[in-house]
Parts: sequence; C-alpha cells; structure tokens
Amino acid sequence: MSLPTLAVGLSAAGLTWWGYRLLRRDPLAQFDLPLGHLASVDSPEAKLQSKQALVAITQRLKASAASSSKLSIKRRVPIMREAMEAFFAETEKLAVSTFTPVDAAGVPAEWVVAPGVDADNSRRLMYIHGGAFFAGSPKSHRVITSKLSEITNSSVLAIDYRLMPEYSRRNSVEDCHTAYEWLLDNGSQGPGKAANMLVAGDSAGGNLTLVLLALLRDSGGRAPNAAVCLSPVTDCRFNSPSIFSNLSSDVMLKPLASRITRVPKILLRLSARHLARDNPSDPLISPLLGDLSNLPPTLVLASHDEILRDDGRRYVNKAVASGSKAEFVYFMKMPHVWPIFYPDLPEAELTFQQISGFLDRHS
Repeated sequence: MSLPTLAVGLSAAGLTWWGYRLLRRDPLAQFDLPLGHLASVDSPEAKLQSKQALVAITQRLKASAASSSKLSIKRRVPIMREAMEAFFAETEKLAVSTFTPVDAAGVPAEWVVAPGVDADNSRRLMYIHGGAFFAGSPKSHRVITSKLSEITNSSVLAIDYRLMPEYSRRNSVEDCHTAYEWLLDNGSQGPGKAANMLVAGDSAGGNLTLVLLALLRDSGGRAPNAAVCLSPVTDCRFNSPSIFSNLSSDVMLKPLASRITRVPKILLRLSARHLARDNPSDPLISPLLGDLSNLPPTLVLASHDEILRDDGRRYVNKAVASGSKAEFVYFMKMPHVWPIFYPDLPEAELTFQQISGFLDRHS
C-alpha cells in the first residue's frame, strides 16, 4: 500500500470515528453534574491584584510557549524541561522552606520543611509534581510544596519520578508507589512510622496521585488519610467536554491542546499509546475509567476556564456516586495549576486555605 493511500485510509478512519463519537453519547457524561463549589476572592483589592497579575502571567506563558511551538516532540522535550525550570525560577526563590535531597528507596526526592514545622512530627505528605509526564521536578514546584508544608504542619517529600519519553507511564507509577511505601517508615529526621499520611499532586502529578490511591486500595496497602489534586488529568483519551470548550480560554495548555483537537481521535489514541507505552483506556493511565469506590477523602481543584476542568469534575462526581468522599472546587479565570503563581494571585492563597480546611476535616 502506498503512503498516500495509507494516509487517505487513516483520514477516512478518523472521520468515521469522529462521526461515531458524535452519534454515540459519552457514558461519562452522566458525571458532568453537579458543577461543584465555586470559590472566589471577595475584596476589590484582591480582584484588582488578580487582574493585573493575570495579564503579566499570560504574557509570560505565551512567550514561553512560542519558543517550542513548531518543534517535534523529540526536539521539544528538552527545551520544555529547561523552560519550565527557568519559568518558575523566580517564584522558587520565594519558597522559604529548607530543601534537603534524599533517596526514597531508589527514587530521587527532596524533603521540604517550612519554618516552624515540627520536623519530628509524624504527619507526612508526598507531593507529585506536574509537567505533562515529561517535564517538571521538585525544584520547579517548590512554591507549592513549601506552602503545603506550612499549612499542613508536615514534612513534605517531593519526588522526582521517571519521565516520558525515556520511561513509560508505568515507571512513573512504580516510582510513586515505591516512594510512598518508603515514606510510611521514614520521616525527615530518620526512620519512624507515619501517624498521618497525605498525598497531593498537580496536573500529571494529580493523575499519578489518583492512580496511586486505587493501586494502594487494590494491593491492600495503607491508604493516605486524604489526598489533594490540582488540575488533574484523569482521562488520557482526552474525552472531557472542556478539552474542546475551553481551548481558547486555557492560556497555559492551549499550545498543547490545540494540537490534540486537530488530530482524529483514532490517531490521537495511537499516539498516546505510543508515548505512554500503554493503553489510555487502562485505569492505570486514566484513573477516571477505574473503580472509584473505597477511596480516601479527595479534594480536586480546577479552573473553570482550563481544558482539564471536566476531567476533575467527572472524577469527583463518579467517586461520590461510587460511595467515596470527594469534593470539587473551581475558580474562575485562573490558569492551569494557578497556585504555582503564589503569591501574585490572591486566588492561590485562597486555594491553600481550601486545602488546609479540607485536610483538617479529613486527617
């Protein structure tokens, strides 16, 4: 078969798939409601500060995305990794915690302990950073981990799990599981049992957090007391309505999502399977598609205007329908994983307050 013939065949298959999707109701659409809880800042001063900060943040995001927008995945990955570290280098300086490298049973990580936190405290939190599964590090997310240590009065273990494309998604999951089991018996001051365990993550790290919860349940492991996810991706088939409806309003993920929405689903799934080295329909890759019963209390936060909004909303609504405790909180006009822009955005501080209140109630 010639390449032109193959291309025409694949295009026809893609169009057929799109037609099938349009005619077939998505079974997960039943979890698009309820909408969740809307949180917002109230004071005029905070709203003005937020508006001004968003202008500057949007300009920086667009400039950063332009540097690699036309490159292939292979060429783009190292550039995006460097760009992500550089982008948050300034905010990282605002983190006032101590950062100590540690080996968590073979998984590189760092301890994050905020001033005033009792380092001997047996309350521990594992943080799984975002970055689309192929970028990011504990260092790029220090603003978040530092605040989490402060508001939870806990030592935070931020892990540096293996990334794509050098490694598979299952390798990332394995690292999260290994580090979590290590954390149960090791604190920032040395060996010791954890009395209270928490897990949190953002974006790709939110996905890995939710995968870990189900993995611990199924393996009979000790579940964390509670979990928090910021803007998690829960369906790696990219089926959620907001993937398309929020394409123009998501200033951070638009460059990536615009490519996704131009590709026929059948080709997109083949590409996703190739990159992840796994099936996007597997709950180990897309936690929304798995059994969500008997899971620990979970708080999911997302922006109303980001493409992953409905990934989080659907996960929470399905979890609640399955009998698990879960809450969905959303903010208006925020970028993807907006708490990383603390303290510029007043909404970031409000988000940390929401997290603190949830964890106080459930751990």
